[in-house]
Amino acid sequence: MRRRLFDLVMFLFCQALLPLFAQNVDVSGTVTDGSTHEPLSGVAVQIKGKTVGVITDFDGKYAIGVDKGDVLVFSLLGMKRVEREATPGIPMHIVMEEDNVMLDQVVVIGYGTVKKSHLSGAVSSITGKELNGEVATNVGTALQGKIPGVSVATSSGDPNGSMTINIRGISSLSNNNPLYIIDGAFGEIGLVDPNDIASIEVLKDAAAAAIYGSRSAGGVVIITTKTGRKETPSQLSMNVFTGFSSTPKKLNVFNGNEYSRFARYYNLPADGYGSEPGAVEFMGKGTDWQDVMLRTAMTYKVNANLSGGSKTGTNSVSVGYLNKDGIIRNTGHESYNIRLKSDYSFFNNRLTVGESMILKLSKGHGWIYENSIYNFLQFPTVIPVYDETNPTGWGTSNNINSPNPLAETILFDRKDESTKIFLNAYVQAEILKGLAYKFNVGIRRDHGTGRFYTDAYDLGTYGKNEKPDLEESSSTFQSWVLENTLNYDRTFGKHSLSLLAGYSAQKDRYWDMSGSNQDLSPFIYTMTGNVTTMKASSAVYDLALVSQFGRVMYSYDNRYLLSASIRRDGSSRFKSGHQYGLFPSVSFGWNIHQERFFSSLQQVFDQLKLRLSYGKLGNQEINDFYPTLSVVSGGMNYLQGGNIWFGQLPYVNAVSPANLTWESTKTYNAGLDIGFWNGGLTLTADVYMKNTDDVLLPVPLANSEGIGGFSIKNAGQVRNAGFELAVNHRGKLSKEFNYYIGANVATEKNKVTKITLGGNQMVVSGYNAHAAGGQGINMFRQGYPIAYFNLIETDGLFRSQEEIEKYRDKNGKLIQPGAQIGDIRYKDWNGDGAINTDDQHSVGSPFPDFTFGLRLGGDWKGIDFNLFFDGMSGNKIYNYPRYILESGNYSGNYSTKLADSWRPDHQDTDVPRFSKTDGADNKWAYSDRWLEDGSYLRLKTLDIGYSLPAKWLKTVKLEKVRIYTSMENLFTLTRYSGYSPDLGESGVGLSGMSYNVFSRGIDQGRYPLPRTISFGIQVNL
Repeated sequence: MRRRLFDLVMFLFCQALLPLFAQNVDVSGTVTDGSTHEPLSGVAVQIKGKTVGVITDFDGKYAIGVDKGDVLVFSLLGMKRVEREATPGIPMHIVMEEDNVMLDQVVVIGYGTVKKSHLSGAVSSITGKELNGEVATNVGTALQGKIPGVSVATSSGDPNGSMTINIRGISSLSNNNPLYIIDGAFGEIGLVDPNDIASIEVLKDAAAAAIYGSRSAGGVVIITTKTGRKETPSQLSMNVFTGFSSTPKKLNVFNGNEYSRFARYYNLPADGYGSEPGAVEFMGKGTDWQDVMLRTAMTYKVNANLSGGSKTGTNSVSVGYLNKDGIIRNTGHESYNIRLKSDYSFFNNRLTVGESMILKLSKGHGWIYENSIYNFLQFPTVIPVYDETNPTGWGTSNNINSPNPLAETILFDRKDESTKIFLNAYVQAEILKGLAYKFNVGIRRDHGTGRFYTDAYDLGTYGKNEKPDLEESSSTFQSWVLENTLNYDRTFGKHSLSLLAGYSAQKDRYWDMSGSNQDLSPFIYTMTGNVTTMKASSAVYDLALVSQFGRVMYSYDNRYLLSASIRRDGSSRFKSGHQYGLFPSVSFGWNIHQERFFSSLQQVFDQLKLRLSYGKLGNQEINDFYPTLSVVSGGMNYLQGGNIWFGQLPYVNAVSPANLTWESTKTYNAGLDIGFWNGGLTLTADVYMKNTDDVLLPVPLANSEGIGGFSIKNAGQVRNAGFELAVNHRGKLSKEFNYYIGANVATEKNKVTKITLGGNQMVVSGYNAHAAGGQGINMFRQGYPIAYFNLIETDGLFRSQEEIEKYRDKNGKLIQPGAQIGDIRYKDWNGDGAINTDDQHSVGSPFPDFTFGLRLGGDWKGIDFNLFFDGMSGNKIYNYPRYILESGNYSGNYSTKLADSWRPDHQDTDVPRFSKTDGADNKWAYSDRWLEDGSYLRLKTLDIGYSLPAKWLKTVKLEKVRIYTSMENLFTLTRYSGYSPDLGESGVGLSGMSYNVFSRGIDQGRYPLPRTISFGIQVNL
């Protein structure tokens, strides 16, 4: 029964391997499954030694022209290969048996591969098909929700934005990103086109990741790109789709007439339509700035892949093009990807050479910054887009110090370009039987340029710019890594042994240059003219790493498994005596189903494996390349004798202590892998604990020291603990209907367990809501989760003067003496009889209690479908745009929710009294009034496709044609009132923050996440 579950998948896979050739039909027949006696589709039927071949159709039938003496080879993934000599004109019916070796899947780990049954660490694997790479525009989106314990959140809907990927929680303030390995070399996830991915392995515990040492505390993501297959003729596959994106929702703000009436009621100015002398009421809806700024955006994506192989080599070439407009006007992204990959063997496979190269060229345009989104929500709807009385043509406001939103996107023109080159090459030689030496070299070079042109403008109270300004920048990152490894693999009797030893050296260099000039001549787009305003600066940084590493993997009788590894890393970031760290790990596995006492259950259980592991990981990723060295600062200029003297001053920035060293993370993991009924049902469960010591913290120096910046110190400990579960089931509802169900869930909790510097009172403040955040909207403090929300709790509204009078402390003192009826009542958390910043405390976390994903799909007579849901629960979001639009602290437009504010004639409401004049406490940014539930359930993707029958394609010499539609972010069920509850780390800078981790759960006005509907076609030639 199991074989038919994969018929359609195998059919599509084999279509990608063999082209159809026109021939005389001399031999025909059917291929069936030996265990189920059902026909097998997608079987490759090839004449041995030739490039001639066909595939079986959905009924298992084939037909091929042969010559006398030809041998036909029948092959299908998961089945034993069959070779038979053909006789022209005589039917040949083939029965294929399952290949038990293929049932023991191989997964990629650090510096090698291992059978899944021999794996004792926590490793999750996902194939390119499960990623749905054909329609994904970036790998992060494709991976989202697919693997338990891997959190993928969206930084923003900006087409030039990124994703936030965290494995098993947050343990550091400095850097929580995983390490990315692409085809065996260090890289970055944005380099890879999702369409080029064959598989992704995520190394989640220390037993799997410790082989990468000082960079693996955030986990390791190993990406393997597609390659050709040996003894397979070259085949071209193409995928083309186009889609349109739009915002799934609009936020409710006052239209022109509503804004005018609200302003007149509360005696507010409103650009001549409020309470100003001579003002009149605005009639009509005015300008809907969301309609002006948000648009339906188009996406175009094209991929082509040519792959094949000979007896001694494989090759694959792919090209991709992506053009993606943003749903905010004048934002967009364009990129080109070229990938080459090949492997060749010589001397009877004793010598192997290979390479993998990726070239990515990208362009982005659009200026997105912290205030971008709420600016067009806040801009008055009584202001037109264009005003013919303004010399520069734009409508402007006298009531709000913000620019016309559309004018801003046009006048402030930002363009970025980048060229990224990734190259990994290796040579491997078998020295003795089982002993192989491998030399690997990886090279990366990223070059980027930025150009920010500000045109002349007159934008009212926002200001004027008489002449254009220009800023330009250029940066280059260059990295090389050399690795030498020895691998020894031997099986003797019931014993299996694998040994690894290696040495690695890496050098990174980063340099940049920037310049600016003001008051340029119009229509001149270079830095010429006014040399008195011309400025330029440059910098260069170096980083070096050297490593030695080793690993032992042993199994006895496929029952008892042991793996141990160690890595020693040295980093130039730290001073002598503190440059080296040691990162060991050990894991054990027990295949219980292989035991004799389990034999009676082997008809039900395919696998029952217990895993235990311990290890130590490191993190040295901080913002500073030279934290322990004093630096010289330029720009210390002064005037003497009428002349400008240019100077530099040492020791003006903070220096970290000489004993600064790595963050180290000790992890403990216990796991269980279960398989039932020939793979029909599988279950994987893991429970883990991560303890991170010597957390790198930014510590401010006293103002009296006269030194700026932060000193980085090892000053904290963080604990993460969680549980992960993944369940997958495949089955049949009828002979032709196959289905699958996959679900995963993960829980994770973190806590700052100790602060070793400054005592228990030391805290690090995060987001400050433009200096209105009291002690800090979120904080890092002992005894609490990282970046917990630090706010005053609200407790409803005062409904009467009697309630205000009764709200007293134990000494009879009024707690809110200035309150009026309709104001918010706050909880006196510390009991001192007053409401102030001392009442801020933990009221929630930006991180969820659990995350989940659910996949449903199947196929029937060429029709395939796939639904993927994801979501989270228990997290909180601070909604800063609501604070802007509802608090009354700011001028401009407001949320329609304020129409429901408490008034003497409207008391049945939970919205507090609105006032801009009497100092009501309802305006505080540091209360939980602006904190919302961030839980959501989302239909992330819905894909429906139809593959044309093979018999239709024979006449046009095509192997496969699939027409499909894909829908992303079709709907989201959530109580969050902002654009989207899917918030990773902010893609733009947030004021008042030391580290980006504090942007988690802060919606400062994120670029809306779009809904996208695409239509495409896949063709194999």
